[in-house]
Amino acid sequence: MPDLRLAIPAAALWACCGVGVGFAQTMPVVAGVAGVGAVVVLVLAAWVARDGERGRPTGGSGAEGRAAAARRDGGPDADSSSEWVDPWTSQGATAAAWGAVPATRRRPLRPTPLLAAAAVSLAAVALGAVSIGVLAPGRTDPVLAAASDHQGTVEVALRVESPPKRSAAGLDGVERWRLRGTTVALGPGDGSAGPAGPTRELRSPIHAGVPVSVIVPGDVHSVRAYALGTVIAGSMSVRPNQPGEATTFTLRGTAPPEVREAPPWWLAWPAPVRAAFADAASATPGDGGDLLPGLAIGDETNVGADLDDAMKLSALSHLTAVSGANCALVTGLVFLLARVAGVGRRGRIVVAGASLAAFVVLVGPGASVIRAATMAAVVLVGLARGRVADGLPALALAVVVLLVRDPWLARDYGFALSVLATGGLLLLARPLARRLERWLPRSVAFALAVPLAAQLACQPVLILLTPTLPLFGVPANLVAEPAAPVATVLGCVACLLLTWAPTLGALVVWVAWLPSAWIAAVARFAAGLPGTALPWPDGILGVTLCALTLVAVALLAVRARLPRSVAAAATVGLVGGATVYPGALGGIGAGLSWGRPADWVYAACDVGQGDALLLRDGAHVGLIDVGRHPQHVAACLDTLGIARLDWVLLTHFDIDHVGGADAVLGRTDRAIVGQADRPSDHALVGRLTAGGIAVEQGHAGVEGALGALRWRIVWPPSVAPGETALSGNPGSLIVRTEGTGLSGLFLGDLGEREQEQLQATGVLGATDVVKVAHHGSADQSEALYDAIHARLGLLSVGADNGYGHPTARAFELLDRSGAASARTDRSGLLLVSAGPDGPRLWVERPDDGAAAGAAGGRPYPGYGRGGTWRHEAAAGAVREAGRAVRPRRAPSRSSRGTRSGPRRSSWCPARRASSPTGPRGCCATASSRRTPAWRSATSRRRTTLPGSSSRSRAPPCSGSRG
Repeated sequence: MPDLRLAIPAAALWACCGVGVGFAQTMPVVAGVAGVGAVVVLVLAAWVARDGERGRPTGGSGAEGRAAAARRDGGPDADSSSEWVDPWTSQGATAAAWGAVPATRRRPLRPTPLLAAAAVSLAAVALGAVSIGVLAPGRTDPVLAAASDHQGTVEVALRVESPPKRSAAGLDGVERWRLRGTTVALGPGDGSAGPAGPTRELRSPIHAGVPVSVIVPGDVHSVRAYALGTVIAGSMSVRPNQPGEATTFTLRGTAPPEVREAPPWWLAWPAPVRAAFADAASATPGDGGDLLPGLAIGDETNVGADLDDAMKLSALSHLTAVSGANCALVTGLVFLLARVAGVGRRGRIVVAGASLAAFVVLVGPGASVIRAATMAAVVLVGLARGRVADGLPALALAVVVLLVRDPWLARDYGFALSVLATGGLLLLARPLARRLERWLPRSVAFALAVPLAAQLACQPVLILLTPTLPLFGVPANLVAEPAAPVATVLGCVACLLLTWAPTLGALVVWVAWLPSAWIAAVARFAAGLPGTALPWPDGILGVTLCALTLVAVALLAVRARLPRSVAAAATVGLVGGATVYPGALGGIGAGLSWGRPADWVYAACDVGQGDALLLRDGAHVGLIDVGRHPQHVAACLDTLGIARLDWVLLTHFDIDHVGGADAVLGRTDRAIVGQADRPSDHALVGRLTAGGIAVEQGHAGVEGALGALRWRIVWPPSVAPGETALSGNPGSLIVRTEGTGLSGLFLGDLGEREQEQLQATGVLGATDVVKVAHHGSADQSEALYDAIHARLGLLSVGADNGYGHPTARAFELLDRSGAASARTDRSGLLLVSAGPDGPRLWVERPDDGAAAGAAGGRPYPGYGRGGTWRHEAAAGAVREAGRAVRPRRAPSRSSRGTRSGPRRSSWCPARRASSPTGPRGCCATASSRRTPAWRSATSRRRTTLPGSSSRSRAPPCSGSRG
């Protein structure tokens, strides 16, 4: 039976660290309370044990006395009807939790072991609290804090502690890389302290040892210079992270940092090995060559975004994260080879330990790597002492050691997934295999139980990352995982050979390419299947439902040791869930299909922090911008059943407008683009051309028609030969549409000054629907919005975007002009169709309204109830009824996030009972336009992910590009 004696304190320590790192100031108090509690409970346990010894009967003599002693001590002569259940084992823990085992086989539980468990758990909590309290003061620095408060920059040096990982590209399209490190104190000649300002550079001494994340530009080859232990330095902006994150600050550089100091010799040797292996793998074709370094040594620099997405959708991304399987494989193989060579037991342990340490240095100390290495070290120490360490106690001890050393690991997703996957294999794999053996051969049952146990154990945490269920995750792992050890072993052999026998090493790389290509092909195939990622509730509800499913499966796997009522309840829960979930999916799909209007004219796709807007009349469809990620816009097109586009228009070349361009390859043969002025812009144009798309330059005057829907570009103005055309946000292609009963204006990322210049051209008029510029930033022209007098404003924006979008000023301008607002981050896909009295809006999911109001804006009022809504047009009331206009508050451009303070509500207090759609009391207007609205009542799906938008703090919107 699994030994839970150390697992319970480890779980308590994990819970303490997970909560405590967010409240580090209170941890000394928690440590004192938990320590006193542990002592009190331990004393109580000793007193109870002593009292129990006093109350024991002395028994008789002869057989009667021996039987009494046996019954007392649980010996072989004990009465089988009074069997003792040890609460430290999994059987006893289950019985204690449910309060029952069969009455004929149970004695009352003795309180001493339970009190001892509580005492040890409280001691673990105290230990974790002490660790947090001791380490927290050294994790911050006043200079970095001042730079983050004043939006200044700081000259900082840091020691690299993780291999660089590809990060989201910036708005300029330049590749960026994320790595972690700790600060290194600069020398006395590096500058003196000074106050921070928006453009001042801080050059004050920085405390050493502050954990930071760094995002820097560069290409694949340049970032390989940032090896483990290297000291790099540069001028960087600073953003504070949330309490409890692994690092305290995030530093962002606009230029690649310089290398100040090479790593020590014992960390320097992996850099040329990794570079040689990556170069040799890049010489192999296709996805196999890109994936091979990740499979062997965790180097994901060559893995593109599309391959990475396929690996995640197919639940195979763990194969590129070096963890327990890799460490166990390398250590076990070296141990076996040493045994074959005749090395003694202690020698084998030393060689295996040395190889494990070298492997950790080679792949980098990621959370899953150090967990696996620590657990392997525990096992090796046990072997050195002549004992075989059990898996679960070794895992628990590794968790305790690592969390005491770094309590912030408790919130690391990689650490959590590594621990849960290992625990799932140790606790669930064998029981699941026994159950599956009833229907499958033993080998097949075990092969299926391993990925199933790991997937079940990890799924509650995976729900926090992506609220979906990988339908084909277990089959994909079953097919692909046998190839992973082959690729890992051959990759490590190639690393050893490439430095001194390049030809032989290259040959081994080509052999290793075969299993790598197989895994990539499986990932591509599984990701392309319909229903690969099934929707699941997100947040606490989704995690709870998933955890209950895991508990039910675990109970059924060990049901021979549980009461029948418990097994029956678990069975009913699983069968009920398996019945309700497909029905719910079918109902959601049918509701979306039936509720979605077929006559929509404009659509705002939910693509996160970016734009992707569709114009349509019948079978003729045009697309304005493609968002940041191709999978999001592709999903939107597939949802709406759009296989072919008449044209694609890219307003400008910021990444949140053109990053998803790969999704339109093969769907159109015409693209209209803004001014390209950066190398990345021209590279995208070349990629579109290579994909068979005719690319043309857009400017004012270009026009066309999509059936009856006429469109015309009204900005930027065309320039004479030799003049410089506008680019970036100021040069956004602005489209105006008419026909099909609706007029529209799509403002791209145009700023306030350019909006005023556009208004001055006189080409704009009254407009039904406006796509609010720059995701609802504060950089808007009041004159333009008053002139177009739109009825509905669409805001394409990402959840938790970090820019403060949409701002209160944007909502205020919409309110003043009489427009309602709808936003993709809270309502998902937006569809607008023509009604008899104006635009009608359909939303994918309702907005509760309260959250929108808290953000400074008023949602489309029909969200919660449907029906017809009359615009409460404050500006219209002024023009038509002569009501006084309240003075407009000047927006603040100096603060981050929302650029204006809370505004007074424009809601009217009541509706006249005699006219449900007519004037409302004091808000009556001479002319009231109405906008019917309806929504999907069946979809709660959330497609905007926090990770799809930048978390960086934005500069004032008038100067930002995005």
